[in-house]
Amino acid sequence: MRMRDGLFKMLGLCLLAGVLVAGILFPVVGAAGVMSNEASDTVESMSSDLADDPPPLVTTVTDREGSPIATLYDQYRIPTAPDQISEAMKWALISVEDRRFYEHHGVDWKGTLRAAISNTSGGDTQGASTLTQQYVKNYLINVTYRDDQLGQQRAQEATIARKLKEARVAIQLETKMSKEEILAGYLNVVEFSRQIYGVGAAAHAYFGTTPDKLTVTQGALLAGMVNNPVANDPWNNPERATERRNFVLDKMVENRKLSEEDAERLKAEPLGVVPNGPEKPAANCVGAGPEHGFFCQYVEDYLLEQGMTKDDLYTGGYTIRTTLDREANHLAKQSAEEQVGKMEENVANTLSLVRPGKDRHEVVALAANRDYGPDAEAGQTEYALPSDVANVTGAGSSYKIFTAAAAMATGKVGIYDTIQSPSSYVSQVFSGSPAPCPYIAPYTRGYCVTNASEGGSGSMTLQTALQTSPNTAFVILEEQAGMKAVVDMASKLGLRKTMASNAANGGAVDPEAESQEVSQSQTQFFGPSANSPGKGSFTLGVSPTSGLELANVAATIMSGGVWCPPTPIGEITDRDGNPMPIKEQPCEQAVPEGLANTLAVGMSKDDLPGGTAAAAAQGVGWDRPMIGKTGTTQVNGSAAFLGATPQLAGAAMVFRPDLPNGGLYDGGPGNVSAVPGESGNMFGGKTPARTWFGAMSKILEGEPALPLPASDPRYERFD
Repeated sequence: MRMRDGLFKMLGLCLLAGVLVAGILFPVVGAAGVMSNEASDTVESMSSDLADDPPPLVTTVTDREGSPIATLYDQYRIPTAPDQISEAMKWALISVEDRRFYEHHGVDWKGTLRAAISNTSGGDTQGASTLTQQYVKNYLINVTYRDDQLGQQRAQEATIARKLKEARVAIQLETKMSKEEILAGYLNVVEFSRQIYGVGAAAHAYFGTTPDKLTVTQGALLAGMVNNPVANDPWNNPERATERRNFVLDKMVENRKLSEEDAERLKAEPLGVVPNGPEKPAANCVGAGPEHGFFCQYVEDYLLEQGMTKDDLYTGGYTIRTTLDREANHLAKQSAEEQVGKMEENVANTLSLVRPGKDRHEVVALAANRDYGPDAEAGQTEYALPSDVANVTGAGSSYKIFTAAAAMATGKVGIYDTIQSPSSYVSQVFSGSPAPCPYIAPYTRGYCVTNASEGGSGSMTLQTALQTSPNTAFVILEEQAGMKAVVDMASKLGLRKTMASNAANGGAVDPEAESQEVSQSQTQFFGPSANSPGKGSFTLGVSPTSGLELANVAATIMSGGVWCPPTPIGEITDRDGNPMPIKEQPCEQAVPEGLANTLAVGMSKDDLPGGTAAAAAQGVGWDRPMIGKTGTTQVNGSAAFLGATPQLAGAAMVFRPDLPNGGLYDGGPGNVSAVPGESGNMFGGKTPARTWFGAMSKILEGEPALPLPASDPRYERFD
């Protein structure tokens, strides 16, 4: 009976071996029935070309000088050549995973038959996969199907069809690659837990070394992890990791690569991994740190907007040299923090800097009083405060720039023309005041506006109005220019994302339309809608605004009316060092050069006595030609200052990012806080202007004081 059972078992094994050989050499032969049909469907869809699909690599983000500031990745991997891996590491892996690696040609027939006998006879289950076969499987799981759960399942399913495919590709690989290349290829794709892939990254993360310096015990630990990285994690499961490492040492003894005496001695050594978890860089912009994180976040956002996918960005192995000026960014953050402490509750103070130019507008710095990061208790945030529109409130009267430019574009108003600026004004074009108006009966047609302490009264030139910022003058100009022209001008000069996101894209005002009752808070956070009070208040800057785009407005004006996208990209190279162009929006002549230059002259008085930013300018001894404009929203809940010299443009904004309703109190540098109701005293000439001048005076130190462009007589006009 035993002899007969043994005979049947032997016949079964011979049949199995024949099927495996037939499946590998002739996968389309129908003799194996359904199994062969399934194999042919899967095998033919894959070949040894899989190794041509590059593995995910780390993308490095640098400053403008090429010094790294952050790494972006899904898989932390450091590519390693065969001669950069220690012999100890290689033999540890071969000894435990594929002792006959240098003898077979992709499939170990001895091992396959041994595993079949063991599995058939009820012994320990054995996989019999060679390192070449494991290379195929790991490539499928960690590279080809890394984002395809179904594909990963198929790459690991316990079917003969999958084994046939794996074996066939392994044989193909052995004809195309040397043994050393296959071994290094395997060690470059295999997982070592915690987003760590490949021996290069593992050597650094686990031991703080390079793969060429891995010792026997270090190599044994890493080799022991590959069959179950999570279970053998040395920090979470040190006892199991030690047991597995020692098992590998025993296998090295069996393979005659280590003496028994040395193995026993090495087993007594500690694991030797770095304490407190692996040493690896952060996988996203948090790694840029509290100072450069906002810039890194904008780089990511910008590239995604230009068409790059997040998967490509995080796996492409690019080197992204940005336009970040570390020193300017440091001084910008320092100035922002001097005005508002980083732990100040519900107060954000930002500064965005852009370099003017007619072919590029490079972003130089993006800073905030708050640190970038995930720890809210430490005052950190991952909201893109200096560049995004979300979590930001209005920029106030800085929007008067767009009204002035739109009025000038009509040819009927010049910077030296006298305009009306009464102490109060009731517009009969814009209807529906946000609250009962003291000058007209409640809820009747009309939009009433008064001047804040920043404003003037009576009449003045447009240049003086830009300097002193009377509300009434610009609501009157808004009527004359037309709302559509004013809104279009905001977009042309630079508020492109801002206008799109706020639904503040205007349209002709219909004075006959029924008034819509929209509260001031609705107007502030959802932007103007057709003929609502937000229309009239558009020139008062009630809508959420990107500080970076506001800085780019100043850059456009200082660039002769040429708008360019605010780019953070200097150069991108791929994993092979080849330049990779990106399709950025082209620069455009947004407004006539004469209009832009004359508008700049019109904005050149804000830092002088009588200007809304004069005190802040005087505080740093400012003596350079510049353009500037302050802005403050209702109840003093947010404020802004944008300004520029020929070399550099910027915008500072202070606002309540968490609870927007309420005011801001300015008691001087370092004494700014969020206050309830209408008890705020913030203005653009206070915290924002001090932030701007504090940074710019230091950044431009040693630079020549360049003159502003000359105005165009066509836009100067006289009464």
